[in-house]
Amino acid sequence: MPDLITEPWPWYLAGPIIGLFVPALLLLGNRQFGVSSNLRHLCAAVAPGGADYFRYDWKRTGLWNLAFLFGIMAGGFLVAALVGPLTLVPLDVFNWSSLLTARGFVSMVIGGFLVGFGTAYAGGCTSGHGVMGLATFQLASLVAVLGFFAGGLFCTYVILPMLL
Repeated sequence: MPDLITEPWPWYLAGPIIGLFVPALLLLGNRQFGVSSNLRHLCAAVAPGGADYFRYDWKRTGLWNLAFLFGIMAGGFLVAALVGPLTLVPLDVFNWSSLLTARGFVSMVIGGFLVGFGTAYAGGCTSGHGVMGLATFQLASLVAVLGFFAGGLFCTYVILPMLL
């Protein structure tokens, strides 16, 4: 059982499971899928009357998304209870004290804000556009996914070498 939780699943098992989410969601009448939309529904549910971005009828499609979001958290707690705390391989690029430097603050805090702003501006996150958007042939999702890949490649091959 622990190997099922701690080891990656083979592509021929994980891929079809992820792929079956799209027809299941479409059959349920839901065209949104992704963690950022789930977090948006959570913010709309717990802070009604806040920013205009969170003023909408989240109950119409948000209940399934909230269940998905809580399932992610419950799964993390379940794994911790069954397997125990997992040890993470430390990265040489990050340490907590680096947040106290200007470079670390900009990289982590401002970068995190930009990621959040980018998902709101793009109308979804990588999983939402990559899984649901591409499967429903949305041109905006194709442009977003190409942008995600281009940004990832740029950060990997241009920005990261400058930080090391």
